Amino acid sequence: MTNAFDDVRRLTAAGDIPAAVRALRPLADGEPLPALAEQVRALAAAAGYDDLAGAAAEAARRPAGPRPLYDFGRLCTERGIAFLAVPALREALRLAPEARPVLYTLATALEADDRHAEAAEVLLGRESMLEPWPGRYLLAFNTLLAGDVTAALDRIARLPEPSDTGWAWAHDRLRRMAGRAEAVARVSPLDGGDLRGWQFALTGTLLGTLSPYGFGVMAGRYGYLGDSHAGCRRGLDRLAAALGAAGVRPAAVSALPGRSDRILALAAADILGVPPEPYAPGRTDTVVVAYDLAAHGEEVLGGLRERVPGQVLYEHAGSWTQPGAVPADFTALQRQFGTEPWGTQLGPDGRGPADDRPEEDIARDVVAADPSDDPSASAAEADSPDDGDPAFARFTKAAASLWLTGPRLPAGFTGPVRSARF
Repeated sequence: MTNAFDDVRRLTAAGDIPAAVRALRPLADGEPLPALAEQVRALAAAAGYDDLAGAAAEAARRPAGPRPLYDFGRLCTERGIAFLAVPALREALRLAPEARPVLYTLATALEADDRHAEAAEVLLGRESMLEPWPGRYLLAFNTLLAGDVTAALDRIARLPEPSDTGWAWAHDRLRRMAGRAEAVARVSPLDGGDLRGWQFALTGTLLGTLSPYGFGVMAGRYGYLGDSHAGCRRGLDRLAAALGAAGVRPAAVSALPGRSDRILALAAADILGVPPEPYAPGRTDTVVVAYDLAAHGEEVLGGLRERVPGQVLYEHAGSWTQPGAVPADFTALQRQFGTEPWGTQLGPDGRGPADDRPEEDIARDVVAADPSDDPSASAAEADSPDDGDPAFARFTKAAASLWLTGPRLPAGFTGPVRSARF
């Protein structure tokens, strides 16, 4: 006879903690809490998380105690496994229905698991309990991220300034989100398929191109992309259009310290008609170019966190499943996996060699490429939104006054537009 947790135990014993956590996800909402907490205890002990292991043991021993369930749920959320916090916190709230900390922590766990509509529903179910901060803030924020723009804008407008200055950054972020959403709402539907609209509203990032493949499942994102010179050229052309719409005239292009970054920066400098130079923190009036920001650590990203006057941070291929600590001002495309056009390529006989020519030669190929050869320029499916140059121009014109404003804050959330993960 098999047990629902057999795979979890086997993976834990093998030391494969990430796989064990993944195996727990489909069990989280259906298995008894004591048994679930016991599995988390074993996982936490194996990972060296003694605080979580202790809280899980106490929750398994006292599943009818709201305090042990609350402590367990809070620590699950802090350790990045919010989906395991949700059933414990729901039960804690049932046992202690007037406990605001439990309510707010449950909403936070649902938010951390990208379950924004559920978070808003939980808060609305006890709306009379909500204080402005953090209760009504959590309601407004999750309503917006669930995609209910009208209700969210109304709640944001009625949210008072926080008396605790520790919430000031959150209030500022939420108001900026609302302002960006209002700015593009007249040219963008801000519905469940509007990736470009929501990317700008929630993060301030302009998204250059949309994947035309499987739009009903991927919503404009790529799962895997073998990139092309034409795709790189199209992304840079879209950047040039956005700069023109915003009236931004950079004096130079700055390359981050990677081969792919330098290749793309050389091409960008040629297209924009400005000189290329190595990246230096604090340099103004420049386009900082990265192929993929995730390729860099804090020693590089730390200098990009604070916005510098006239600086535009450009990223060609952004990861939507693991967004970086510093969001780009402009991302040409979103993908989960992929290869550079000059990197090792997949072919019919396996992997082909990388292009080891000088960076200047490859950059010239990018500049010479025809952007219409990029499949995303012409392979749109019937249910895909309009991603032609006129549609992009309308969007950038609407967004221009609020683009390149505010801090570069890490997203940490997906928003209303969902895509299949691989």
